[in-house]
Amino acid sequence: MYRKEDANQLKFENFYLPFGGKIRSDNRWVILSKQIPWQQIEEQYGELFCDDDGSPAISARMALGALIIKERLNISDRETVEQIIENPYLQYFLGYLQYDDAEPFHNSMMTHFRKRFSQDILAEVNEWIVKAALANQHQNAKENNAKKDSDKDNNQPPENKGKLIIDATCTPADIAYPTDLNILNEAREKTEEIIDAMHVPFIGIEQKPRTYRQKARKSYLSIVKSKKPTVKNIRRAISKQLGFLRRNLSIIDVMASKGRLMHLSKRQYRLLLIINEVFRQQQYMYSNDVRRIDDRIVSIYQPHVRPIVRGKAKSPVEFGAKVSISLIDGFSFVEKIGWDNYNESCDLKEQIETYRQRFGFYPESIHVDRIYQTAENRRFCKGNGIRISGPALGRRANDVEQLKCQRKVQYADEIYRISVEGKFGQAKRRFSLARIMAKLAITSEAVVMVSFIVMNLEKILGGIVSFFVFCVEYVSNLQNMRQYCCQELRGDKFCRRPTAA
Repeated sequence: MYRKEDANQLKFENFYLPFGGKIRSDNRWVILSKQIPWQQIEEQYGELFCDDDGSPAISARMALGALIIKERLNISDRETVEQIIENPYLQYFLGYLQYDDAEPFHNSMMTHFRKRFSQDILAEVNEWIVKAALANQHQNAKENNAKKDSDKDNNQPPENKGKLIIDATCTPADIAYPTDLNILNEAREKTEEIIDAMHVPFIGIEQKPRTYRQKARKSYLSIVKSKKPTVKNIRRAISKQLGFLRRNLSIIDVMASKGRLMHLSKRQYRLLLIINEVFRQQQYMYSNDVRRIDDRIVSIYQPHVRPIVRGKAKSPVEFGAKVSISLIDGFSFVEKIGWDNYNESCDLKEQIETYRQRFGFYPESIHVDRIYQTAENRRFCKGNGIRISGPALGRRANDVEQLKCQRKVQYADEIYRISVEGKFGQAKRRFSLARIMAKLAITSEAVVMVSFIVMNLEKILGGIVSFFVFCVEYVSNLQNMRQYCCQELRGDKFCRRPTAA
């Protein structure tokens, strides 16, 4: 059940503070609360719930607001709940009518909030926020363009406008660096726990199958604790762990044929399916002496995570989701989140078409790195009148002045494209994209989407605060100028009072 609430913003004097005083209108959380379309979010969020009787769900404003607070403050779920209890401004941001020191919800509800706000819903929320901000920024420009467009023929297509920056990055998941030996050892230990769980109802009735866990553990530690194990020793250790794991899986198959899978929990049964696939992949790589396989599992707890080869000096291979974004006037749009290692240059056409759907015209230029500058992408951009950054194909110009002009344009394009690298740096240093702590694929995608929403809100907040500071300084300068003028006029002989004779 979901109970719709009035999403209209409260006035400051109506928010009751039991300890006296009023909340300030220039507070950052008060300003941010006005930039989010709570009513539209409420309508979409309410469609996720049924209309039958039951306990009403937590409102959309509190659910999404809590995720925004967590990401903006870069704190844990438990600390988020504590901050909401202690801070009246956060409660105002969440739509409270008055200050309340009671716990709004248990910290475990944050996981359910991430599951409910899917990638599509959060992408639409981001569209609403950014479009409203861009409309305020370009209102005068749109009015001028409307006058110019009225004089033109309506049958002509709109001109290309704006600049589009496209790039992709990897958001590492919270997993240990995977090695074949560690994954096999972890899988073996989990199969031993599964065998113990399946044997619990039959303790004292029949003997538990032997698993040789102590011998397997000793064999594993002999390699892990050695300083420089050779390739031959590592391969021998992998062979032994594969043998132990094969034996455990065969024992589980025999016990499953007797109907004992019902004694496993949902989590244990899921792990059993994952471990079977891990064993198949590791056995194939060991038998064929190869180092890669399609859809390779690098974590039995997060089987959706894949190795992403980036070729960076610091980390050539990262493990997490690959995120492709578009940057327009400093605002970010997440276009794609993929867990498989794909070539991001294939998304350029789709992202350009998405730009046209948003604004009604193609961009004037796009700024990308070399991986996007393929012959097919160049033909697509040329056919639609879009200038793509980077050096042009063909022979170099013979004219020295023309060559200098081309190099200046290429340098300017590279400088303009740096902003997307700064956006990735902000996401990974200031926010939580350097290590995604969520464990599920859907919750990890929600974390990524909320991070970019918060970064867009930060840009809007920075612009509002800068305008507020400018106004304060302007008024202060006017007051100082007025005082100075009054002093000068008082010193003038025409403004002096006549003295007594």
